[in-house]
Amino acid sequence: MKALVIIDMQMEMQHRIAAGRDCVNAGAPERIAALAGAFRRNGWPVVHVRHRDEAARSPLHPEAAGYPPMACAEALEGEAIFVKRTSSAFASTDLAAHLQARGITELVVTGAVAGFCVNSTVRHGADLGFDMTVVRDAVIGFDLPAAGLSAQVIFDVTLAHLEADFARVVDSTSVLAAAG
Repeated sequence: MKALVIIDMQMEMQHRIAAGRDCVNAGAPERIAALAGAFRRNGWPVVHVRHRDEAARSPLHPEAAGYPPMACAEALEGEAIFVKRTSSAFASTDLAAHLQARGITELVVTGAVAGFCVNSTVRHGADLGFDMTVVRDAVIGFDLPAAGLSAQVIFDVTLAHLEADFARVVDSTSVLAAAG
């Protein structure tokens, strides 16, 4: 069985986009919402992962404006929500046990941020034996200004590494077509 995994689509991502930060796939929230709708219509699980940082100044602190989920990542009743403290969604949650207990072997991954939590989660999931698919146009990437790296460069290199050894990389149109 497969599940859609929505990683860290929290208001901080919308704040970065609205502030004009160099970004790849600013339209990802709409594609994520469409994918979630298709999975729900097919009775396939939608799993939500959120990042929580205990540092008071962090935009992902539970009391910060950046912590709540974006509209595309609002969980419906009964959908699993995992709150992580690490880059990989597997490292600080019981996500793997949850998936294994439900016979879920394939993960379709969306969310934020390509070079960080999406990358870590996909690699970790592949190492655990899950069949990983990354939806290229439903993953957000941002720049690293201090390193002089554009969002597009980081995104392209990250997805190339993932596709080389850890996951299939597809566009949302192919996932939506397969979902009917």
